[in-house]
Amino acid sequence: MDFQVLYEDNHILVANKPNNMLVQADTTGDVALEDLAKQYIKIKYNKPGAVFLNAVHRIDRPVSGVVVFARTSKALTRLNEQFRSKEIKKTYWAIVKNRPKVESATLEDYIRRDAKKNKSFVCQKDAKDAKLARLSYSLIASSENYHLLEIDLHTGRHHQIRCQLSHMGCPIKGDLKYGAERSNKDGGISLHARSVEFIHPVTKESIKITAPVPEDNLWKALSESL
Repeated sequence: MDFQVLYEDNHILVANKPNNMLVQADTTGDVALEDLAKQYIKIKYNKPGAVFLNAVHRIDRPVSGVVVFARTSKALTRLNEQFRSKEIKKTYWAIVKNRPKVESATLEDYIRRDAKKNKSFVCQKDAKDAKLARLSYSLIASSENYHLLEIDLHTGRHHQIRCQLSHMGCPIKGDLKYGAERSNKDGGISLHARSVEFIHPVTKESIKITAPVPEDNLWKALSESL
């Protein structure tokens, strides 16, 4: 399988995940991005034995885009702390069929996760297990039938972007679970983790890494119009 490296040094590895691939292995036994990353390091650097590599964060299986891995325990601890303290900025792109009524806004909803359905729902603030979900979006490109939104996450809730965009009447293209009319041919959804910004865990430099959009005519047309 193709494995696209966006950045690497002795402490971190950043890859561009295709949609429909797991970040970390689960009970399905399907190939995961983390497995490919370990194999890549083992072969490239001729590493004997097990390779130390841990995903610092995850994105949903049907979502594509940037994923950060730590190559050392020190890097893992420091990057985990940046995520906990919300110092890491993640930006997403989403293709939707319905044009948002407001071109740029901040959405604040309370959502709850239904583990049995593996789905999140917007709910009342006082509902059981309700958690605040907050994101900002901007309309950045349009074609005749579809629109490209740029999204900045302020909280990291389960299926947050998918749930909140659907609730405002703009389900993500291909996302049947959250109201899209039909699936995408590749089985993924048109949500892409576009970039991540963080402080390097060792050098302390500010780093921004951007993931190219999927090899798809619609993604290509919308992104090239910018």
